[in-house]
Amino acid sequence: MENIALIESFSEFKDDKLIDRVTLMAILEDVFRNALKKKYGEDDNFDIIVNPDKGDLEIWRNRVVVADGEVEDPNQEISLSEARKIEPDFEVGEDVSEEVKLIDLGRRSILALRQNLISKIHEHDNTNIYKQFKELEGEIYTAEVHHIRHRAIILLDDEGNEIILPKDRQIPSDFFRKGENVRGIIESVELKGNKPAIIMSRTSPLFLEKLFEQEIPEVFDGLITVKKVVRIPGEKAKVAVDSYDDRIDPVGACVGMKGSRIHSIVRELGNENIDVINYTTNNQLLITRALSPAKITSLKIDEENKRAEVMLKPEEVSKAIGRGGHNIRLAGQLTGYEIDVFREGVEEDVELREFADEIEDWVIEEFAKIGLDTAKSILEQDVDDLVRRTDLEEETIREVMKVLREEFEEEENN
Repeated sequence: MENIALIESFSEFKDDKLIDRVTLMAILEDVFRNALKKKYGEDDNFDIIVNPDKGDLEIWRNRVVVADGEVEDPNQEISLSEARKIEPDFEVGEDVSEEVKLIDLGRRSILALRQNLISKIHEHDNTNIYKQFKELEGEIYTAEVHHIRHRAIILLDDEGNEIILPKDRQIPSDFFRKGENVRGIIESVELKGNKPAIIMSRTSPLFLEKLFEQEIPEVFDGLITVKKVVRIPGEKAKVAVDSYDDRIDPVGACVGMKGSRIHSIVRELGNENIDVINYTTNNQLLITRALSPAKITSLKIDEENKRAEVMLKPEEVSKAIGRGGHNIRLAGQLTGYEIDVFREGVEEDVELREFADEIEDWVIEEFAKIGLDTAKSILEQDVDDLVRRTDLEEETIREVMKVLREEFEEEENN
């Protein structure tokens, strides 16, 4: 039968796309009804019987018998003489059911019908993929590198679903080859046209939080809670953790003996430096902990403006600021306060900004990045150390020190 020849692949669709029987039958009926509407103008007098397992289908057209010469609607009515060719004992007013062969629809309609069927099944498949990954948003997922592009890496999972890892969602040190497995969180899922766009991220703070859940049993079991995560991807992160069980040391449990537990997380994130601190509702204590490893001498908080003034010994300032200002920036994000750092015993010191006429702004900014914003704080440093910690040339640093020294010598002579 030509019916079977046309739809022999129905069962293959069902197996390949994992479509349930009821859904497949609904898609098939919808596709055939559209074809019947195009051919006959309407489809409400047709019965469609689908058997997707066998790849079989029957279409029956129901018409009313009318006297010869009185047919007004050929789709709804059939003349008595035509009806008696089907069954010789039909009478006027009776209902006639006649099977419609697919070939009667015409070759062009059959080709369009098959294309429409494939399109509908793909649309259903894409909807299912969208729903599947929408439920996975915010969860860790692993997929294989399939194609490397300039602005993104295209990944494929075990089921052949395409996942996009954009360049700006990759850790700066990330380097992947084709065939490698990549872990990240499903950050967003959107339907673009009929196709789902699945975006993965490795830079999201949530990725680090989920890694804690995955790698540290106490976090997974809920004995330790991750309160907040802030990070500069690939550089530094701060994680505030808490436990409602006084017998558990949340920081110790997360870090492990000699860092054994957190090591796999650090490695996954391209050797990102992770500070784990004990969370507290005491803001002064939280700020103190957030600025670790620097030791604070005193702290003044302005709750109204969400600012904190921190006093430190000169040798602790660079620790509080951190390389590139990362430590103080993350401490501010973790606590929700804008943190200002001040040195102890520097009343006779001079702000570097006061030398703006003699020292260029970009040079002052470079020193500020590593927590050096006064004359004495720079003069106390070793030149070679400053070359390593900044993007400044040795010659530039020596010129700045010369200007600062001359200023202090002039003040002393006066």
